[in-house]
Amino acid sequence: MFKKTSRKDPELFQNVSEGLRRLYRTKLFPLEDTYRFHDFHSPALEDADFDNKPMVLLVGQYSTGKTTFIRHLMEQDFPGMRIGPEPTTDSFIAVMHGEQEGQIPGNALVVDPKKPFRKLNAFGNAFLNRFMCAQMPNPVLESISIIDTPGILSGEKQRISRGYDFAAVLEWFAERVDRIILLFDAHKLDISDEFSEVIRALKNHEDKMRVVLNKADQISTQQLMRVYGALMWSLGKIIGTPEVVRVYIGSFWAQPLLVPDNRKLFEAEEQDLFLDIQSLPRNAALRKLNDLIKRARLAKVQAYIISSLKKEMPSMFGKDSKKKELINNLGEIYHKIEKEHQISPGDFPNLAKMQELLNGQDFSKFAALKPKLLEAVEDMLANDIARLMTMVRQEEAAMPSQSVKGGAFEGTMSGPFGHGYGEGASEGIDELEWVVGRDKPSYDEIFYTLSPINGKVSGAAAKKEMLKSKLPNTVLGKIWKLADVDKDGLLDDEEFALANHLIKVKLEGHELPASLPGHLVPPSKRGTVMDD
Repeated sequence: MFKKTSRKDPELFQNVSEGLRRLYRTKLFPLEDTYRFHDFHSPALEDADFDNKPMVLLVGQYSTGKTTFIRHLMEQDFPGMRIGPEPTTDSFIAVMHGEQEGQIPGNALVVDPKKPFRKLNAFGNAFLNRFMCAQMPNPVLESISIIDTPGILSGEKQRISRGYDFAAVLEWFAERVDRIILLFDAHKLDISDEFSEVIRALKNHEDKMRVVLNKADQISTQQLMRVYGALMWSLGKIIGTPEVVRVYIGSFWAQPLLVPDNRKLFEAEEQDLFLDIQSLPRNAALRKLNDLIKRARLAKVQAYIISSLKKEMPSMFGKDSKKKELINNLGEIYHKIEKEHQISPGDFPNLAKMQELLNGQDFSKFAALKPKLLEAVEDMLANDIARLMTMVRQEEAAMPSQSVKGGAFEGTMSGPFGHGYGEGASEGIDELEWVVGRDKPSYDEIFYTLSPINGKVSGAAAKKEMLKSKLPNTVLGKIWKLADVDKDGLLDDEEFALANHLIKVKLEGHELPASLPGHLVPPSKRGTVMDD
């Protein structure tokens, strides 16, 4: 299907997307195709998979606020949107940018070569009837696409009635998206069996996972602490990794907070989550590169497994009994491959799932080991990927301002409602009076006990007083640099007051500015600082 290239010629690429596409077609696809990777793990990648915008996948039980979250980000309704306390979203909806507002049904969507959904065709009509694309002109969608999913229910009945493998569809999306956001409702935290199964299916993509504890304004601070602890404990058991998934706490909709006690926490958490989402366009090429490396490692293991099974099969009689024996002993085959080829145990596919898939395969049709195919992939991982990494950094440097704009992201950018406005070192930014002046009388009392000479105290005298804050020397050194406005190695009464104000800012948990903001410059120094 794809032509092969000479291993000796160095690959030259126009850009990262084109490089990834060519490497996949010429070096990785032949290995995948020969050892039935697409039957066991994931369909072949299409051109659109390398060119599409970053995608965000939202997953959660019904009524956790997934659709409302999308509406909050875009500040606009989208076609096919339904919101309610009952299970309203019963479809997968890809919310994407388009000049005209409208809907594209699933069957039409999977034949569009410009959309990255063609391989979803394999999940059949039961799924395609529950899949659609909502297109609309929206500034947020110019940078990212968002996938809304059906609310996950509890109980066996709903799982059977879906008519398609829900966890497998989510896993397909998880491989291709840039961010997976798991939403939980702080008001009614319970993780159903199906949700647990879904989270386990996404286990190989925990680097893309973020958790949102939504509707946190509906409970008190004490209840929120308990709910947060219970969520972390539950996730730890399900995901089964020592690393803790990042959890963002808040109320992600444009309504008044019911319990406003934790407003500052919610604002800081929302800002962190927004910054994470805004970074996706900048990191998209790196994510695709990372996913291709993961895929190549799995394809190599697949080649070793399939060729080992082929090698063990008899040429004439007893094929069925030998096949059963090999499937039962697959764990030992894994161990043998691991030792022989120095492969990490974490690179092997799930044993039980692999055994199940092998039952339906004809081992006699498996391919023997072809070293040239493996060498091409090794060469790609050792040389081509390193060159692409350099290109990723160059592309990032050429487009430093790539980020998500519009919608809710604009509300936190600037003005008095920007994150941190009027707090910490920004306090007094829009006041006529010097903000340090409010507490200057109390700072002056300390200043005059330090025996100033010609209206200034020495560094040694100021240090003795500043050390009482118990802040580390690195922090106090930065405060000194900011407060010694005229850089004479001494502090006058205004500079001393400024140093104490910055100590207070730091003790209240705020960060120090990299350079002294204009509103904090002492009044008597403003002309000289501006002239400098």
